[in-house]
Amino acid sequence: MMLPAIAELVPHSGAMSLLGRLLAADDENLSAEVVIAADSVFCADGGVGAWVGVEYMAQAVAAHAGYTARLRGEPVQVGFLLGTRRYVCSMPAFAVGSVLHIHVQRALQGENGLGAFDCRILDATDGSTLASATITVFQPHNVETFLQRSSNEQ
Repeated sequence: MMLPAIAELVPHSGAMSLLGRLLAADDENLSAEVVIAADSVFCADGGVGAWVGVEYMAQAVAAHAGYTARLRGEPVQVGFLLGTRRYVCSMPAFAVGSVLHIHVQRALQGENGLGAFDCRILDATDGSTLASATITVFQPHNVETFLQRSSNEQ
């Protein structure tokens, strides 16, 4: 099966779509690639700060949600990053020229839209783990209703 383009799976667009391409995906896992270039968003002083790794992971989780929605014949929906636990990175920045593989694996998914994913960023050249974390997300069944209800509560 031909893998779809990241742009078809993630609601981010333009410069804020940080993932380069989809490498593999199934019901529980997704792997994507990021190539760090001098013109990459957030690049400064020869690299992208390690803190951006959380966003790479979150967008890979979003791509997984988009991929599984497509498998069910449903449209891609907006989701929300709730937080991260135990983000550990072995370096302060991802250097220009680095090729990163972002791997996410669903750890749990509730009927209420809450989910958690075990995530890793690997160096594509040697497979070593550069960063890891657990990402928690929320994807409401109806985003418009959720946002309307949230704005009415304020």
